[in-house]
Amino acid sequence: MAIERDWRCDDPKQQMIWAAATRDALQVLEGKWKIVIICQLFAAKGPLRFSELEKRVEGVNQKMRIQQLKELEKDDIVTRTVYPQVPPRVEYALSEVGIALGPSMAELIDWAFMRRDMRQSSPGRD
Repeated sequence: MAIERDWRCDDPKQQMIWAAATRDALQVLEGKWKIVIICQLFAAKGPLRFSELEKRVEGVNQKMRIQQLKELEKDDIVTRTVYPQVPPRVEYALSEVGIALGPSMAELIDWAFMRRDMRQSSPGRD
């Protein structure tokens, strides 16, 4: 759902609406591991078990991974399915709202590579 936007908008009210929308989006996605989890769920192209997420999201402890997944679930970005079996099987997948992040995530990744390339080609930059 791409929206045409006139970024040269001189309307201060519209500028505040955009700023508030951006703040709201960042509040949902804030957290060191949320974007990484979302990227791994996109890459998987389907549900992942908790143990598989553990392998794919390196450097985060179990408590933090659980916390980030709970927040993503609360914000309707991720769905959690528990299967009634022993041992319990839990799978995580992107919700419809999470899948809608796809184009934004792709643009963010492209931006990150562009920025990395620019920094590497500019001498004297850290």
